[in-house]
Amino acid sequence: MNWASSPISPSPEPTNLTPSIESSLSIELKALPKHLKYIYLDGQETLPVNIASHLTAGQEESLVSVLKKHREAIGWTMTDIKGLIPPIVQHHIYLNEEVTPKRDLQRKLNPIMQEVVRAKILKLLDNRIIYLISDRPWVSHVHTVLKKSGFTVVENKNKELVQTRLPIKIRVCIDHRKLNIATCKNHFPLPFIDKMFERLVGHECYCFLDGYSGYNQIPIARNQKKITFTCPFGTFAYR
Repeated sequence: MNWASSPISPSPEPTNLTPSIESSLSIELKALPKHLKYIYLDGQETLPVNIASHLTAGQEESLVSVLKKHREAIGWTMTDIKGLIPPIVQHHIYLNEEVTPKRDLQRKLNPIMQEVVRAKILKLLDNRIIYLISDRPWVSHVHTVLKKSGFTVVENKNKELVQTRLPIKIRVCIDHRKLNIATCKNHFPLPFIDKMFERLVGHECYCFLDGYSGYNQIPIARNQKKITFTCPFGTFAYR
């Protein structure tokens, strides 16, 4: 049997259970635009974070001090993400009355897309975010989406700034559209944009924390039979 169509067996234990602040994990750094730069939150050039490059010496010192004090709030890997405990919040999926479960069949993927899905499945299994599950009434299929790459400015051999397109990335998602149609809608009104801007008045700086994995922090309240998904490597559900 071809390895590409064989099911993936999860490892007995996650590959990395030690938080980055304890293991001093070395992370491959990407090139940054000129308005950003890297700093490190320890003395061994590990635990990198991005800050603005135009800060004064005093501003940078104050910022680094705050980041070091609260570095447990920053996630460099999935192991660093603690998530929300069930007594605080759980995600419930309530269905409308008299709905019929939908089961999607697997779809073929080209070799490039298949390898991306395989890497994503292995990553989620190693971090115990998903698990193998038998067939369920609700089964959705995996969908791959090309992410907009955008442009950046780089310096060529002649030290000229030229516009360059970033490499195209592929995002793996689950097609839950049929489940969404059958789900009772939650009425959460969105805030007015002017009210949001009013809260920013008087603040000179802003930060963006926990952009590593914002989707995998709220536990599902025993609704795994509804969020089962299938791909060429097996049938899985999120924890």
